Amino acid sequence: MGCLVVIGTQWGDEGKAKMIDFYTRDADIIVRYQGGANAGHTVVANGKKFIFHLVPSGILHEGRICVVGNGVVLDPLQLIDEINLLGKEGYSVLDRLLISDAAHLILPYHKALDGAMEESSAKKIGTTQRGIGPCYADKCLRTGIRAGDVLDRNGLDERISRVLEMKNMQLEKLYGKKPVDKNEVMDILDSFRAKAEKMIVNTQSYLHRALKNKKRILLEGAQGYALDIDHGTYPFVTSSNPTIGGALMGTGLNSFDIDKVVGITKAYVTRVGEGPFPTEDVGDDGERLRVNGGEFGSTTGRPRRCGWFDVELLKQSAMMNGLTGIAFTKLDVLSGFKKIKVAVSYEIKGKKIDYFPGAYLHEVKPVYEELDGWDENISDCREFRDLPSNARDYVSYIEKQIGVPIEIVSTGAGREKTIVMK
Repeated sequence: MGCLVVIGTQWGDEGKAKMIDFYTRDADIIVRYQGGANAGHTVVANGKKFIFHLVPSGILHEGRICVVGNGVVLDPLQLIDEINLLGKEGYSVLDRLLISDAAHLILPYHKALDGAMEESSAKKIGTTQRGIGPCYADKCLRTGIRAGDVLDRNGLDERISRVLEMKNMQLEKLYGKKPVDKNEVMDILDSFRAKAEKMIVNTQSYLHRALKNKKRILLEGAQGYALDIDHGTYPFVTSSNPTIGGALMGTGLNSFDIDKVVGITKAYVTRVGEGPFPTEDVGDDGERLRVNGGEFGSTTGRPRRCGWFDVELLKQSAMMNGLTGIAFTKLDVLSGFKKIKVAVSYEIKGKKIDYFPGAYLHEVKPVYEELDGWDENISDCREFRDLPSNARDYVSYIEKQIGVPIEIVSTGAGREKTIVMK
């Protein structure tokens, strides 16, 4: 591995954190390239669960350097909490974490505006209200505060005064909300500077130097392809690009630096929040998937909507991201289903289509094929040949439908519950 990119291929929650933890074994540097604390990456290591929102999950591996890239919107308080919690668990962070000086900071007025906008909207997006969208908006409006800005205390004070004048006007006049106190904002930034000052560097230059020195780099994304603000089910999307383009823009690397792109793909499909979901099952099977798979958001705790595997979604994701391989997760959740549905195409008003129609997704009707299920508990299987024949057939069927090799099959949350395909 020179530079490997890990990308969620569905609507997020595909099991990226476990697979990032797996691939970290062969990496020197792990980089988070987009999103913010709206993501929740769960890793089970040595029987203990860790949930990461900002710190790359590779931090659990001794000696690895973790980087928060320029494409991330960073909540200073959340980052400090994660650093402190990891320290209590015995993991050194301060000497192994770097923060891009170009990463934008989420501040209290972003969260206040996020909540106010969602509350006042007649058509909810389902935002986590963590301030992600408003922070990315400030980035585009060129009014944002970046991590590197905290190193200039005097200039920062003046900029916060100007920004708060505008933000408080919005909060009070448009939404009838309380203004944000400047002292609160400055206290957060002062605490962040005290904790993170030595970590803030030009990570773009750092990563290019690392590649020249033959370091192995793993790029870690949040959310998934179908939540991409450009290519996903707009407007029910995230505010960044969790796709291959976002990996490049959020790190400063270029396309010639990438050696491999692995798509993390759940054996069924879930979605959090609002928006179209053609293969959603709102009956008993959907509830069974939710319970068996523990499908509740690690960030919000909200129950995830659950449904069957969607071939067209994966084919589109593979094409857009240039996937070279698939890590197929949560196969164990399907144990006990007599029949397993797979959506192989769509119909719109009686006409069959074989592509993912982002603009008309709410109108499509999935066309299903059914495969035989299996009853066996497969969580202890360590080789592909150990799986029940119907489970092997299911994996092979999906691989053929997508046209991308499945390299990993995950049969549980633990590190050891991983089958490497030969």
